[in-house]
Amino acid sequence: MAKVMEVKDLCKTYVVNKRQNNVLKNVNFSVEEGEMVAIMGPSGSGKSTLLYAISGMDRATSGDVTFNGKSLMGMKEDELAEMRLDEMGFIFQQMYMMKNLTILDNIVLPAMQSKKTGETKAEKMKRGEELMHKLGIAEVADNDINEVSGGQLQRACICRSMINKPTVLFADEPTGALNRTSSGEVMDEIVKLNREGTTIMMVTHDARVAARCSRILYIVDGNIKGEYDNSQRLAMEEKEAERRLNQWLMELGW
Repeated sequence: MAKVMEVKDLCKTYVVNKRQNNVLKNVNFSVEEGEMVAIMGPSGSGKSTLLYAISGMDRATSGDVTFNGKSLMGMKEDELAEMRLDEMGFIFQQMYMMKNLTILDNIVLPAMQSKKTGETKAEKMKRGEELMHKLGIAEVADNDINEVSGGQLQRACICRSMINKPTVLFADEPTGALNRTSSGEVMDEIVKLNREGTTIMMVTHDARVAARCSRILYIVDGNIKGEYDNSQRLAMEEKEAERRLNQWLMELGW
């Protein structure tokens, strides 16, 4: 399958009180179209920093990230912003939405800002409604963000992330703020998106979540210490896939 992303010798260094903190150190990997990749590791290992660097949300210090054949390192800020809007989707643990907009209006906001298509406002609204129906939250379209549950709000965030039909969906602890039931429901929707062809890169500390991904990268002190092929997960029970992943994680010091 085609590569949608290639990361080469990626480094990220922060200088705090004249001291260098090397958060990422020569990270290398690639992501193929249709993969669902989890990034795991202990707290402070560089998981979120890596996700932000490969998505252009933060500038790496050195190295390169090629996304759809384009180098992010050589792009200007406005070019990066346009790429993030049109070709990438984002889900975060904290479910950021505009308080003065309805759920549906929040979902279609990126589409209204995008110049990618010549769609009318009505067509964009219709696509937002279709996404809400698909994720089972059509009934809260006109609600304010404080009138829905956490699980509903995160599913709305997934709708928003998909409104511009992104090549890759980046997720940073998308179930971290949810209870077990809502977490499972949200992961079901993310897995469905992946099976329909969306490539997903996800940071998670939850082995139950990672066990549903096709590949797991384990990062320690800014380096990828191990890589786990979980492509056979669909041929086994979820608990067995989780057990095998946990065994691998323990061998790495999880």
